Amino acid sequence: MAEPARRRGRGGGGAARRAERTAISIETAKYIERNIPNFEVLTEEALDIIEANAETVLEEIGVNFVDNPAALERWREAGADVQGERVRLPKGLARKLCATAPSQYTQHARNPEKSVVVGGRNLVLAPVYGPPFVRDIEGGRRYATMEDFRKFVKLGYMSKWLHHSGGTVCEPTDVAVNKRHLDMLHAHMTLSDKPFMGSVTAPERAQDSVEMCEILFGKDFVQENTVMTSLININSPMQFDDVMMGALEVYAKNNQAAIISPFIVGGAMAPVSVAGTLTQVLAEVLAGIAYSQLIRPGAPVIMGAFVTSIDMGSGAPTFGTPEAAHITYGAGQLARRLGLPYRSAGSFCGSKLPDAQAAYETSNSLNMGLLAGVNFMLHSCGWLEGGLVSSFEKFVMDADQLGTLHGLAKGVSVDENAQAMDAIREVGPGGHYLGCAHTQANFKDAFWKTDLLDYKPFETWSEEGSKDTVALASERVKFLLDNYKQPSMDPGIAEALAGYVANKKASMPDSFT
Repeated sequence: MAEPARRRGRGGGGAARRAERTAISIETAKYIERNIPNFEVLTEEALDIIEANAETVLEEIGVNFVDNPAALERWREAGADVQGERVRLPKGLARKLCATAPSQYTQHARNPEKSVVVGGRNLVLAPVYGPPFVRDIEGGRRYATMEDFRKFVKLGYMSKWLHHSGGTVCEPTDVAVNKRHLDMLHAHMTLSDKPFMGSVTAPERAQDSVEMCEILFGKDFVQENTVMTSLININSPMQFDDVMMGALEVYAKNNQAAIISPFIVGGAMAPVSVAGTLTQVLAEVLAGIAYSQLIRPGAPVIMGAFVTSIDMGSGAPTFGTPEAAHITYGAGQLARRLGLPYRSAGSFCGSKLPDAQAAYETSNSLNMGLLAGVNFMLHSCGWLEGGLVSSFEKFVMDADQLGTLHGLAKGVSVDENAQAMDAIREVGPGGHYLGCAHTQANFKDAFWKTDLLDYKPFETWSEEGSKDTVALASERVKFLLDNYKQPSMDPGIAEALAGYVANKKASMPDSFT
């Protein structure tokens, strides 16, 4: 909003600069390449102990592969001890199998400029995943719809600092369970040109995801390249169900990437201690990644660790805690020792609203992910209420803050321009740097710029309605959606995708279970 006329003589330049900053853009920043060191909390001795204990867990206690006779037979042929649904792995077997998994891979987007490299010192940011509810300032908390889903995909496409469109950005409850994955994938493929995730709620839905990608990218391209990175959760502690493993089997067979991720709530699904939790996490991911390599050696995978602590009084999950940070840092060290990409962290918070609690917990969680060496950060924006809610306002608040991660990851330059000796000489004692040549040459890119937060003088802020950050975020959501323009797509591919979805949905009755 422009400043009142009586202030323009003094503030017109500032208003113009603010207008420039908030002008619509569909620029997507390249995935982060870290130029800062990883933060490590575990000594070599501690890492050796945890790795040895994880091998002991796999050999003596084992893991369950439930309702999956084919998996049990694969493990038996690989040399595991299989008794009923319990699989015990001799020491070294899991690590030997994991050795064929690539240390990094490229996930291709339909817009090649937005493809991402997962692994190494890179960080790919993807939005919230899975909530059945949505919230905004006008409608409050409600069950998500397919229209909400499409809005989130559009916001993700418009967000500069997000590299990835994600997957189930909310769960659209107005579409049948057995059909909604088709609409969700179609939205990602047509409303955005960033990379995306496939369905994992049933093996046949994973297969649908592959077939839709074959329409979008071409069948040969899909078999030879990775075009999806999808989330495979382990039923911690140490249980692998047939649904998730069935989806993993489909993706691995077709050379598509999977995040093998324990779902850890410390004190409930893992021990209360950091070392004990890391032992269980490592045992679970070793077994899961090893299994993916039994399906197809060389299939791309990510070592995941979804970690939260618990309020031992109420049983509610807690976020942004020092214990979760220790586990996240330690798991990063373990992933790097395995030579595997690492997924963890996000915009985690337990708050019911995008308020101060949400900001504190989210900031802690995002920063620990950057410093832990995370390569793929799911839930990087939009998460609210312990993952039950996708918030429109928090989506754009978080997406704005992701820009700070890009800035932090750049590190500190000491080239001739950064040393600024000419500026120091020019200004000298008692001067100021506002008008010096160095400032004039660098001011546009010297500092990170928000597209959301308010830095105006009090008087201007008051005259413009005394808006808090949530109100500004609500305006930003409307602005982005009003200015959304769909990325172009080959008409033949668009028609083929729409036909596939329509035919699949017509081939089966609705099921909401």
